[in-house]
Amino acid sequence: MNQAAPLRVLVVDDESELRSLLAEYFGRHGLDVRQAADAAQARSLIETTVPDLAVLDVNMPGENGLSLARWLRSTHPRVGIVMLTTVSESIDRVVGLELGADDYIPKPFELRELLARVRAVARRLQPADSAPANATAPAPSQRVRFGACSLDLETRQLLGADGAEIDITAAEFDLLALFARHPNRPLNRDQIMEQAHNRGWEVFDRSIDLRVMRLRRKIERNPDRPEVIKTVRNVGYVFVPAPEGM
Repeated sequence: MNQAAPLRVLVVDDESELRSLLAEYFGRHGLDVRQAADAAQARSLIETTVPDLAVLDVNMPGENGLSLARWLRSTHPRVGIVMLTTVSESIDRVVGLELGADDYIPKPFELRELLARVRAVARRLQPADSAPANATAPAPSQRVRFGACSLDLETRQLLGADGAEIDITAAEFDLLALFARHPNRPLNRDQIMEQAHNRGWEVFDRSIDLRVMRLRRKIERNPDRPEVIKTVRNVGYVFVPAPEGM
């Protein structure tokens, strides 16, 4: 994402009035907005230009927003995803978290809040290559090693044993970074919610467990026997980094 260029946002919703409203409001605040009435049109637009972030309605005729989010996350993992849903669709929110959505906002919503959420996700999606070319290498303290992986807090990258980058969502990075900054300290769900989540997530306690499950699949040698993010019974989770000197 180039900070010199406006944030490219794709709004996908079958309600034409809502699409037009968001396009006009986001446009007035400096965002470059394109609109799609359904998943098929969204896929076509994405083939032409990949957005920085997509705002997806969950319930649409034909292919729904969850299916589109799954495709978008697998084909363009760096694209931010903010999903729109009604208050009663909690099960869809859980599924969306499992698919890697970065944030959710229920309908009806305030335009200012949605814009704030979009910008918050966009800030967390800043890639490493957005840094100046003459930037110095991050200090060693900014890289945390655990298991076969390491997390670079400066460039927001998760690296495997071979040094290759492992794709994680902005929300997954925030959670892993929180753990990395509090090594060997048990954190309960309230603490995690307060420090690693946006407003509005607190009604979904299961979102913490879902994100931990997704992270374990990416960083643990055996996700069923975690060595890095361990469960602390009746408390929450504890992050165990690699011993110093390794």
